[in-house]
Amino acid sequence: MKRVLAVALGILTAIGGFVDVGELVFNSQAGARFGYNLIWVILVGMVGIMVYSEMCGRVAAVSARPVFDLVRERLSFTPGLVTLVAAQFVNLLTLVAEVGGAALVLELVLGPSYRWMGFPVAAVLALLVWFLPYDVLERAFAYFGLGLMVFVAGAVALHPDWMTAAKGMVPQVDSASPALYCYFIVGILGATMTPYEMYFYSSGGVEERWTPADMTDNRLNTFIGYPLGALIGIAIMVMAAEVFLPREVQPQFLATSVLGPAVAFGLVGVALALVGMFFAMAGAAFEVALSGAYSMAQFFGWQWGRLKRPGQTPRFTVAWVVMLLAAGLVVATGIDPVQVTEYSIIFATVALPLTYLPVLLVANDRQFMGGHANRWLANSFGVAYMVIISVVAVAAIPLMIVTKAGTSG
Repeated sequence: MKRVLAVALGILTAIGGFVDVGELVFNSQAGARFGYNLIWVILVGMVGIMVYSEMCGRVAAVSARPVFDLVRERLSFTPGLVTLVAAQFVNLLTLVAEVGGAALVLELVLGPSYRWMGFPVAAVLALLVWFLPYDVLERAFAYFGLGLMVFVAGAVALHPDWMTAAKGMVPQVDSASPALYCYFIVGILGATMTPYEMYFYSSGGVEERWTPADMTDNRLNTFIGYPLGALIGIAIMVMAAEVFLPREVQPQFLATSVLGPAVAFGLVGVALALVGMFFAMAGAAFEVALSGAYSMAQFFGWQWGRLKRPGQTPRFTVAWVVMLLAAGLVVATGIDPVQVTEYSIIFATVALPLTYLPVLLVANDRQFMGGHANRWLANSFGVAYMVIISVVAVAAIPLMIVTKAGTSG
């Protein structure tokens, strides 16, 4: 039972990383435009986030130090400050999208416009984070978010062409719309490897006081949580390929995403999808708000920790409260959460190398890590993915401009 509960951190991080408002629409759009042809990108992103999450957890267990502490040490103050500013900008965009996405779900269920729901959602979430124990929060969001497994069941129920879907696991080129195809490659990779996941995961490991004896928990979190998130992301793409592609429908709204479960299971499917979507987005907002506060506190040397009383960590507490409430106020302006998320994914992609490089350097440092340093396999994957995300970071903004954020090309 202890091991089962231990994977909650990984499940929460995985669902928040793979399945939020952006992925629901983004993966649906990819399936509607390209069928199964982009499944391989989800798998590539899954392996990348697993490789670096395992490194982050291992570094946290050996050193009791999280990612942004290492960013400042390894990059020095000025590059570290640039990374912090970029990370906070992306965090705020992502938080607006997650709070707005949860508000959109409430709009579908209750009726009033999402813009009126945004601030109450942020305020209630702030109260929950303030008063509820850390482990209760992470497990509640993780396990209620598993309602998204209805997409997996629905994908099976729609009887897709499994041979064609299997071919989608192999990288291929789309000659009809190459720029648009590359834009979705960049977007999916960026969405699955977003920086806030590393900040949250490593800080959570430090919060839970991992030691080298907890390496098994780290691997359970990594090798169960992220594949589960990837499975849901693939299922969303498969359902879109089955439901939207034959009808030439381009899903541009969050409500469109629930049509797949509706076709498969009727109102029960819709209900499960909405519950899973709400808790996945609320869980992602919980992650992003704490990640932003973790980053600031670790960079500037403030006292931090969700397991400590708010009075013991005043600046850390103010940081995550202000981020949540600010996101709620931005949603109240009527801004489109889906569009915000797509932009946040692209900008997050640009920041990927600065986030992952310090992790790779420290995990490969035998003086720092001793016998827990990267071995040849982990190091090979780490270097290979550093090359991949560097290329993706350079291509992200030009592709966004050329394709008009995925609307043409």
